[in-house]
Amino acid sequence: MFGRIAPRYDLLNHLLSGQIDRYWRWRLVREVRPYLRMRGARVADFCCGTGDLALALGRERLRNRPSEGLPLLTTDFCRPMLQRAQQKMHRAGLACMLAEADASRMPLPDSCLDLIAIAYGFRNLANYRSAAREFARLLAPEGCLAILEFSRPTAHVWGGLFEVYFRHVLPRLGNAISGSGGAYSYLQESVRRFPAPEEVCDLLVEAGFARVETRSLTGGVSALYLAYR
Repeated sequence: MFGRIAPRYDLLNHLLSGQIDRYWRWRLVREVRPYLRMRGARVADFCCGTGDLALALGRERLRNRPSEGLPLLTTDFCRPMLQRAQQKMHRAGLACMLAEADASRMPLPDSCLDLIAIAYGFRNLANYRSAAREFARLLAPEGCLAILEFSRPTAHVWGGLFEVYFRHVLPRLGNAISGSGGAYSYLQESVRRFPAPEEVCDLLVEAGFARVETRSLTGGVSALYLAYR
């Protein structure tokens, strides 16, 4: 399914969100800027999709540490998505290491990363708790896990409008433009099944993170989770 929608994935992200997805990624990058300024920081973008977040992270680190040239670890389990991420990073002149891998079972040693970022991929993992434990294993002490994920608006009027759009407009439009029968119906269902922010925070603490913070974005349409080892 992800492979089929890869050619139009960026177009649909920007169109269906009204370009607000760019702002959401910018918020994540702003929050993790201290890690991107660290000398020798080991940074990874898991479930990278077509690489928009990897691109934003790589550009921000290049601005802060132009002489280091450290590669960004960029991973996804869908090869067509990963190939598009590779093309973007190459065009931007950013160093990256690409890996076709399952983010919840990474072939990496303990404490090997300082920052793990994930944008709208966490809810697609088979088991949230085991994935969170894996991320805690991979992060060095004081490392950070930054997760951007869809949420459900809490304001009554805004929440009602969003629900109509999300249930009736987005799936039809997304499925029609992507040419993939159920991909954007899956998006709607996966967001509906995803735990509430309070539950996500609890499972991150249970996984071994010492401190977890949340940021509600655009009236609760998205949430940013920052979990620290």
